[in-house]
Amino acid sequence: MRILVANANTTEAITALCADAARAAASLGTTIIPATPRFGPAVIATRAENIIAGHALLALLAEHAGQVDGVLLAVSHDTALEAARQLLPCPVVAMTEAACLTACLAGGRFGLVTFGATETYRERIAQHGLSVRLAGLVGVDATPQEAVRDPEGVAEKLLAGIEALIADGADAVVLGGAALAGMAPTLQPRSPVPLLDGIACGVRLLEMMVALKLPKPRVGSFAAPQGRVVGGVETPLAALLRGA
Repeated sequence: MRILVANANTTEAITALCADAARAAASLGTTIIPATPRFGPAVIATRAENIIAGHALLALLAEHAGQVDGVLLAVSHDTALEAARQLLPCPVVAMTEAACLTACLAGGRFGLVTFGATETYRERIAQHGLSVRLAGLVGVDATPQEAVRDPEGVAEKLLAGIEALIADGADAVVLGGAALAGMAPTLQPRSPVPLLDGIACGVRLLEMMVALKLPKPRVGSFAAPQGRVVGGVETPLAALLRGA
């Protein structure tokens, strides 16, 4: 099984981090293929950058269409998820979606802890239809760069956020953000509730989806587009939109 782990920003270090976490979670026989867009924001931090990253991500995915068995969107905003799911012939799973869905299987309500602002996560969780299961969101005062410089200090901040979410009723906590990929095993011994890593959850869900061999819808909003004409975009992306 070949799984594409697709970053949505141009920071290669984040791609590598997510690929390492994906390999650690993958079953024997699953090959992880990391990929980074050719253009777009270095790190997505605004709504405008997320739209630009969506185009870059779809162009990247189009280059791999038909060559992989599944796609994991290694971006915490779940950038372009619905569009990718409509365009591609294989299953597509996004990391925050995967972690939140898995958290719902681990308990009644879940929380999410991340670096910085949380509002876009609240919106995304609502789009996934999981607001009723959300116990709360915590944005810790730290950055991915700080996590590299002072991992123990950042771990303490994350654990404090996890404790706050537990106090609000969380039975499980999602570690939100690609920069937190692979951190759950380090923090789990110090947490009384399960911690969910979106990359690990996404890989396992993709392996299940591929094994189920579900057909792609031929009707409805996720059926592949046919005959769409879009000028000025990359040739592989234009071909997918035409249904070629």
